[in-house]
Amino acid sequence: MSIHDQAAAAVLSQIAMAADGALIGLALSYVAVRSILKFKANSSALHKISDAPSLSVSDLRSLLSSSDSNVNSESSNRIDEGKVVIVRGIVEAKSAVEGNWKSLRPNVLSAHNSAEKGVILRRTQTCIYNEWRGFFWWTGDLHSIFPRFRKDQESSSLRMVPFVLVETGRWPQPEYVNVNMDGSRHPLPLVTVYHHLQPVNATPLTFLQALFGHHYPVGVLDEEKILPLGKDVTTVGVCSSKDGIFEIKSCKDLPYFLSDMTKDQMLVDLAFKTKVLLWSGVVLGSVAVGVLGYAVMRNWNRWKQWRHQRQAQQQRDSASNDADSQVSADEETGDVPDGQLCVICLMRRKRSAFVPCGHLVCCQRCALSVERDLAPKCPLCRQTIRSSVRIYDS
Repeated sequence: MSIHDQAAAAVLSQIAMAADGALIGLALSYVAVRSILKFKANSSALHKISDAPSLSVSDLRSLLSSSDSNVNSESSNRIDEGKVVIVRGIVEAKSAVEGNWKSLRPNVLSAHNSAEKGVILRRTQTCIYNEWRGFFWWTGDLHSIFPRFRKDQESSSLRMVPFVLVETGRWPQPEYVNVNMDGSRHPLPLVTVYHHLQPVNATPLTFLQALFGHHYPVGVLDEEKILPLGKDVTTVGVCSSKDGIFEIKSCKDLPYFLSDMTKDQMLVDLAFKTKVLLWSGVVLGSVAVGVLGYAVMRNWNRWKQWRHQRQAQQQRDSASNDADSQVSADEETGDVPDGQLCVICLMRRKRSAFVPCGHLVCCQRCALSVERDLAPKCPLCRQTIRSSVRIYDS
């Protein structure tokens, strides 16, 4: 690591260990709380998916019939919109099952480079960067820890046409389910049909960027992904029926909408994630409590020690002020012969003799000042002294 990286790492470590690790404890607490919240969300989704019926497209008619027996005639053409169902079927363009023969070609999308047909097309261009430690050693290894926020690093476009799910192996299709993608932010089971990396030619600007250790582009990755026709997928969402036409819409509380997995695979995947989130929350929470408890006890003991030292200092200052007041009261005023003046202040009469040397050279106030030194010595003979004695005239 360079000098800049070492300095930055030292600063980060000092910040992380501030207040005896309280910052680390708070960060662990935040992660633990997030894990517990995600655990609750996944646990709720696990119960919903476990209780949801798994149906084929043709089975939805029976679900509608069972709903009709429990509702009145005014709402008999709709399934309960709060009911979550799991439907397995084949992806097909909506125009292919509506019986519209005005157009000889169904309304589908075609990939630009592979000519594959699908109902959802996502094209992504990603600029790939590289770094080289320049002559000025300005590149930081810490850059790999923190994410980079580059403008125009990735551009993506998503196109889709209306599509439905149909029964496997049946044609013409008597039943189908409209897939409503409005408001869905769930991951899609797309298939990569084109993947190409185009190198970027070096320029003088690239050389300067490498010289100073900055990241520079080395290539552009072009990808195309589609949801192809005829793909067998599973939809998990809220199903409704209006005028005999079924429609399924995503549910924000569930982590799946369109997926390659079956219901059993979803349950296994969710159960594993739920256990991981639970134990991570418990472990991180326990560690956070321990770190915060240690930080609290350490700072509490430091505060008590600081308070005790402050009280002791106040007592010493009070005693010193009382002694100075007493000394001031005992000091003589008026003219003092030169031979009787204190050798330190040259203002007051000599009144204190040092022990063990016995020299009478200081007034009582200056003698107390000499005693308070870290290494008290007699001003005359420079011998170490233990205390001073007040001398009174007869």
